[in-house]
Amino acid sequence: MIDGVLDISLFWMAFWVYLISFLVFVVFFAVRSRLPGRIAVILFFAALVLHTIGIIARWRFFGHIPLATMFEYSLVLSWIIALSFVLLLFRFDFMISGVVISPVVIIIMVIASFLPKEGSKQLMPALQSYWFYIHITLAALAEGAFLVAAGASVYYLFRSTKTNSDSGDRESVEGLIIKSIRIGYPLFTIGALFAGSLWAWKAWGSFWSWDPKETGALVVWLFYTLILHQQSRGRWEGRTLAIVSIVGFLIILVSFLGNLFLGGLHAYV
Repeated sequence: MIDGVLDISLFWMAFWVYLISFLVFVVFFAVRSRLPGRIAVILFFAALVLHTIGIIARWRFFGHIPLATMFEYSLVLSWIIALSFVLLLFRFDFMISGVVISPVVIIIMVIASFLPKEGSKQLMPALQSYWFYIHITLAALAEGAFLVAAGASVYYLFRSTKTNSDSGDRESVEGLIIKSIRIGYPLFTIGALFAGSLWAWKAWGSFWSWDPKETGALVVWLFYTLILHQQSRGRWEGRTLAIVSIVGFLIILVSFLGNLFLGGLHAYV
């Protein structure tokens, strides 16, 4: 039972370190000094390590990927978002994005803290399908890619406010935004819609039921379809692309919250 307690302890340790990291990111944003920015990044990375160990401990204890409850999904989703941000930092100097991304991680973990944390070594029948894991894994990875786009968008908008900003730098960031969306879009299409429909058919005998989560996924997919369409026609570029990318991720968060508060077939807590 030690492992079952350990993962929850690590969850809370990671949460508090993420929170401290966010506060230091706020200081960095206020004073625009590199030192607090570096401290915030180190704290964020330390929290991610604790977060990762906690997920591994829960996986080891219950014997399956921790995606069987809304608590576990929130745990993994927040981890993917945190990991995406760290990978973004290794590639680009996007510390300013931590002011926006770290509270997203914290909010999801706060929501998770109110959810039942009990797990089971025996999955419920609806979850005993490989389509379930394909659906959840690809959807979460897609949301991580969309988060990278949103984080890069925050950085782009921040850089565009500076009169001496490098246009080449902005073009590089804009390229990252659209590339991230292009990566996330097929993952979301296959994972959230295609694999999700097959899992729903196998679990409940219906490909589509207009469940709040299904409806939210459809809205997200249509919005990112619109972004790609408008960007390919040269209409949504630069600042506009950055803004709609942030709006897109906000829609994802609303869809996530809607599933929690409106219930439905996906409320398998």
